[in-house]
Amino acid sequence: MNVMAMPVKPASSRAAHLCIVWLVVSTLLLQSTDAFIWMKPKHPKPCWNKVLYFHDILYNGKNAKNATSAIVAAPQGANLTILTGNNHFGDLVVFDDPITLDNNLHSPPVGRAQGFYFYDMKKTFSAWLGFTFVLNSTDHRGTITFTGADPILTKYRDISVVGGTGDFLMARGIATISTDAFEGEVYFRLRVNITLYEGYHSLYSVTASDDSASQNRKWKSVLA
Repeated sequence: MNVMAMPVKPASSRAAHLCIVWLVVSTLLLQSTDAFIWMKPKHPKPCWNKVLYFHDILYNGKNAKNATSAIVAAPQGANLTILTGNNHFGDLVVFDDPITLDNNLHSPPVGRAQGFYFYDMKKTFSAWLGFTFVLNSTDHRGTITFTGADPILTKYRDISVVGGTGDFLMARGIATISTDAFEGEVYFRLRVNITLYEGYHSLYSVTASDDSASQNRKWKSVLA
């Protein structure tokens, strides 16, 4: 019985075939990588925006009744009722300030801004902020937490919204702050323009990927 031998491809033919396959796969991978690199990232759309103000009255040893903040740490030998020289470098202030819907200190407060700031540069006025808006009005109940650097001499500064509770559970976004007014070193008012890009509520969740109509629908009964 004769058995026919199968033809065997020469090694050079197999090598050429493998090279062609490798070139095709490499080309496809490079094309997909290039497409990924040049793809423009989508900028998230804001899902909520609100402007609030908070008013800080520094304790100076004479205004205990009205003061809403106090120096709790300062360079050695410094007076805790007077901000130090040298751009206040080293002063740490804790505050419990009223929040209002407008820039009037005597307007009904809608919550408290509670946290601290410290001056962190010798050559210019600059601070670092860490605070929470505790909101308890009929429209909003919950907290929004902020943190970030505050280059005070810059007109508009962005700090991060890093979380929240209640109506603002797991909020993420940016707050643009600006010094709306000041009186010496005792009083200042900050305008806080809050823009949220992401958040969650027990009934509704919002992300930047939602379309505008969906975002408005989800937030309407939560953050009017």
